[in-house]
Amino acid sequence: MCTAITYHSADHYFGRNLDLAYSYHETVTITPRNYPFSFRKAAPVTEHYALIGMAFVAEGYPLYYDATNEKGLSMAGLNFPGNADYKEEWDGYDNISPFEFIPWILGQCANLAEARRLLKRINLVNINFSRQLPLAPLHWMISDQQGSIVVEAVKEGLKIYENPVGVLTNNPPFDYQLFNLNNYMQLSKEPPVNRFADGLKLTPYCCGMGAMGLPGDLSSASRFVKAAFTKLNSVSGPSESESVSQFFHILGSVDQQRGCVHLEENQYEITIYSSCCNMDKGIYYYRTYDNSQISAVDMHRENLDGDALVTYPLAEGQQIHFQN
Repeated sequence: MCTAITYHSADHYFGRNLDLAYSYHETVTITPRNYPFSFRKAAPVTEHYALIGMAFVAEGYPLYYDATNEKGLSMAGLNFPGNADYKEEWDGYDNISPFEFIPWILGQCANLAEARRLLKRINLVNINFSRQLPLAPLHWMISDQQGSIVVEAVKEGLKIYENPVGVLTNNPPFDYQLFNLNNYMQLSKEPPVNRFADGLKLTPYCCGMGAMGLPGDLSSASRFVKAAFTKLNSVSGPSESESVSQFFHILGSVDQQRGCVHLEENQYEITIYSSCCNMDKGIYYYRTYDNSQISAVDMHRENLDGDALVTYPLAEGQQIHFQN
């Protein structure tokens, strides 16, 4: 399970929590403009926008979990089990496997308008990366500096939703998640007003009571509501430090702690990493479950005209600053 969000202060930010029971030894991966992207059923793309994001590199190919291109267009794939439905190859369409979807869109599109044009002719096909790496059931959030959409490949076909809250979690489908916010319209960052009954004196006895009823469990539907409320009511200063810090606090409101989500045997779902990419500057920030210090990789400090992947292993060990 996962959570993705956008955030805007002076700059624009995009990122996510990756919630799994184990890591694939993913790396912060920069794909320069001349790395040759191959596709199983489409012509290769040898010149494209540069990308930075989190990926598992398999056989020299970056399997991106989330990424941002040099123009700021950003994309993340989140688990969507039981609902994702990938098709057979269709004539007259761009037949793209889901593991190719992020490079296909971010490599060619500078903004959401261009992404929408590509989406009109795309068919997400059921082609595994390999026998050892079958396709994951996913849906995706795509964002630029002006807005967000959600893409879901389901039995009825490819569905594209406007995303006015800039949040995505997992099941159920996005249209339900958005509708479900109607059940929480009474929540407020302000102190509550007594509407219980006329003539009965009731007063708030602590801060935060305006948000009583806000979900706190780790289900995807509850995380959607919690992340949306936290994000849409968040305030930070305009500096990069304040903005990035606030972004991680928003994600921290829905992260998963080892032991709270039991899967099987001795496996527990945890927030493997949290990421935050400055969409305007191409700086990718992250922290991991065992290292709460924020680390950063700046794509513009690399040669973006190269043709070889640049990878940075995650800083995993906890960094503790002793003051005495």
